[in-house]
Amino acid sequence: MYMKAIYRLAREGPGATTSVLATELGVSPASVSGMLKKLVADGYVEHEARGDIALTRKGLQEAVRVVRRNRLAERMLTDMLGMSWDDVHAEACILEHAITDRLEEALIKTLGDPKTCPHGHPIPPRDLSRPEPLGEPLAQVEPGDDATVCGVTEALPEMLRYLGELGMQPGAHVRVIEKAPLGGPVTIEIGNKRVAVSLELARMVLVTRQAAVIR
Repeated sequence: MYMKAIYRLAREGPGATTSVLATELGVSPASVSGMLKKLVADGYVEHEARGDIALTRKGLQEAVRVVRRNRLAERMLTDMLGMSWDDVHAEACILEHAITDRLEEALIKTLGDPKTCPHGHPIPPRDLSRPEPLGEPLAQVEPGDDATVCGVTEALPEMLRYLGELGMQPGAHVRVIEKAPLGGPVTIEIGNKRVAVSLELARMVLVTRQAAVIR
């Protein structure tokens, strides 16, 4: 769990520090410090007091292996077994440890070499290169602009269920109608309905903007 969290924070998030990692994992900073000492001693991370946590090449190889298998497992559960995207994360955390090299190859072939998990997070390349950025927060899209949902920043079950009810899953097309001032809600059009979502939620939904259309 530590390796996955460090990878996600360092490569897909704001950067990994002791305090941020503690918040991410829901543990105390003292617990994080203790584990970091072990990971440093084992050659997986580099860390100086009050500094960023960086994966060594050995650590990056291990983190990529685990994150790849976790996200492939999530894709298998949704695409092959029909599970909802809000139910797969905990199951995938169990399955990732049972996926062998041969099974990983079989999953890639059967699933059509997917590039993202069901939540839009990139499946890390085997060559350890940095994945392409996911997109930008829906909160940054201006009124009148169209966008396509490409993922979420956090795979929180309650949030995913709500977004699923709205139809705001990867691939969904939305148009921003109005952004209320002073941190108010963002009104969007999706399908044939208009809904208002909180600014906090709009910051957690990632989108890619569509080319402007003259209307």
